[in-house]
Amino acid sequence: MQVMQAIAEVLKREGVSKLFCFPTTPIIEAAAAAGIRPILCRQERVGVDMANGYARAGGANCPAVFAMQFGPGAENAFPGIASAYSDSTPMLLLPLGQDRARSQTHGMFKSTRTYASVTKSVEEITLPSETVNVMRRAFSNLRNARFGPVMVEVPSDVVEADFGSDEVIYQPVRGARSCPDTRDIEDAADMLVAAACPMIHAGQGVLYAQASKQLVALAELLDAPVMTTIDAKSAFPEDHALSLGAAGLTMRNSVYQFMPRADVYFAVGSSLTKHAIVNPPIPDGKKFIQLTNDARDFNRGYAIDIPLLGDAALGLDLLVQAVRERLGKKPRDPVRAREIAAMNETWLAKWNPILQSSEVPITPYRVVSEFIRHVNAADAIVTHDSGSPRDQLTPFYQATTPGGYIGWGKSHQLGSGLGLAIGAKLARPEKFCVNFMGDAAFGMTGLDFETAVRADAPILTIVMNNNSMAIETTTMKLSHERYRTRDLGGNYADIARALGGWSERVTDPAQIGPAIERARKQTIEGRPCLLEFMTSQETRSSHRRGRPE
Repeated sequence: MQVMQAIAEVLKREGVSKLFCFPTTPIIEAAAAAGIRPILCRQERVGVDMANGYARAGGANCPAVFAMQFGPGAENAFPGIASAYSDSTPMLLLPLGQDRARSQTHGMFKSTRTYASVTKSVEEITLPSETVNVMRRAFSNLRNARFGPVMVEVPSDVVEADFGSDEVIYQPVRGARSCPDTRDIEDAADMLVAAACPMIHAGQGVLYAQASKQLVALAELLDAPVMTTIDAKSAFPEDHALSLGAAGLTMRNSVYQFMPRADVYFAVGSSLTKHAIVNPPIPDGKKFIQLTNDARDFNRGYAIDIPLLGDAALGLDLLVQAVRERLGKKPRDPVRAREIAAMNETWLAKWNPILQSSEVPITPYRVVSEFIRHVNAADAIVTHDSGSPRDQLTPFYQATTPGGYIGWGKSHQLGSGLGLAIGAKLARPEKFCVNFMGDAAFGMTGLDFETAVRADAPILTIVMNNNSMAIETTTMKLSHERYRTRDLGGNYADIARALGGWSERVTDPAQIGPAIERARKQTIEGRPCLLEFMTSQETRSSHRRGRPE
């Protein structure tokens, strides 16, 4: 048995059914021989994004693996891996390495050396006989504590070497969870019950811990408003009366109104990293409770009064029980829910003329509004690209089921949404998987729309085409006036058809909804779709105010 066959056998026992990859690496052939389906991308960065979406949509039932060649392959994958690291996405990365005789030579790219800053762990198989031990450690790191990408580099002279046995002795790794200290739970419950206006700040750890049900229970007991990070959008049902939605660069006005009023912030599954895109700055003078499974999160951005170290689901279970004991049978008056409803009604009244606008070129907000009207969020998994599509979509689209939205923002590149949607569809084929992107983003990764065709992943890609980088209107004013630096061009619907998909280009606002319905029907019939909406160079947003500027 060769090392690559031993690796494939370990993957199979760990439940891996798909290998996202780009040649050349012999592991692809070994995986195929073991019954694992290779999914080849057009470029490595998108392949890693596909594995990212697959892991986030499928959870523990869909262990995600990406394999690539040494040198250029490992180099091209770096942006996607950096993004997965910022998302704490559990995925195994299997780069081929230079042969051991020259891997230390100056100028040779070595993954174990280069990727240490953007992986949870990285290890090289230097001895064929240690293959199983290295793989076991990798899967243990994938399944325990804070998630993140894990890398095993396989030198090219090792991958086809003799494993040393005709049998792989390997037991699949079991993950472990821990509970916060009982005293800390009691103190946290006391603080939450005594608070005049507690506010819950939910992070992506809630999704990874599958703790949404417990989060809803705690919020309802406390009558506490809940906001999520962009990464955690869908962790709390956004059609719930206590939902403030996702917070970041753009958000509902209710977030701004409640943040100064809250006296106790309870962060669960969130690192509370100070980052404008995913976490708005919290005003001074607040008390903080933080529940996380990574002690490095404590006191990172704010002084934490009560740290709770442990799994989000187990910690919330304990908190719900402790809070319920303190409140007894007397429910709290749902005053916060009524306040949130009034705030949202006022906010939407200011936005409705834009959301329902019939102007031509089409405002992107009309596209978002029609999408919301024609798509059942419970049946969908939606993601965005960075920049304008993210900022225009996240305040208005309500994700109602856990995992129904793949949000991101800290470290992703333009074009990431396409790979995420393809991976999500392969993990959850029953879902309507949609990615929103701009024309600049399509230019980065658009050819991988053909990967969706080839991989039998019937997604819908929505391109907002305004022939410009409109978000840079103020930052590139002079260069654009002199040299037209913001101008872009292309007919992306034509490209999608040429790549084997179904597509339409839409210029009439009245046809937005019908086009979405037609595309939905095509995806049900198994065809990847692209809708290109010719949009205006919209600069209005809810940026930092929750209302049109």
